[in-house]
Amino acid sequence: MRLILLGPPGAGKGTQAQRLVEKHGIPQLSTGDMLRAAVQAGTEVGKRAKAVMDAGELVSDAIVNAIVAERIDQADCAKGFILDGYPRTLVQADAVESMLSERGIGLDTVIELVVDDRALVGRIVKRAEDAKAAGQPVRKDDNPAVFEERLREYYKKTAPLTGYYYAKGKLKTVDGMASMDAVTAEIETVLAAAAKAR
Repeated sequence: MRLILLGPPGAGKGTQAQRLVEKHGIPQLSTGDMLRAAVQAGTEVGKRAKAVMDAGELVSDAIVNAIVAERIDQADCAKGFILDGYPRTLVQADAVESMLSERGIGLDTVIELVVDDRALVGRIVKRAEDAKAAGQPVRKDDNPAVFEERLREYYKKTAPLTGYYYAKGKLKTVDGMASMDAVTAEIETVLAAAAKAR
């Protein structure tokens, strides 16, 4: 099962990805984790990424794409994987298509968690309050101003992917405002239908 989770920051992609990992035994691939792992492992592409990061610059699409390609060749991805937070742009989406077709595999589905932006800001504020109350550090992103900036960035760069995958017949939407368990159940229904269609 190879899938992409789409949705703005705070939509619950990370939580749902974790549940999918536990249930289906396939890895969640997040670019941040993959970058750190490649740098730590000292792979060729990891060295290139480290040089860019050490210079305080943003890692290019070419490097990120190479790291993803390297990662999906690892044994634990043989049964499938969940891409979370990648692709972020249409250029990256094209790169995913190329790397999968080179390997003779395809995406099963792309699931978009549809949410209400105003409610999302409320969710973020509550998450920050809960963390404070529990004596835990508040995530840097859990600040309404920072969050709204991330939201704008998402709509500018990543939201166009919904049209891209819809045109390919891969996009399925799930109500991200439902309870966590209801969202999980809806995702499982989508995956069952995708498996049947394979």
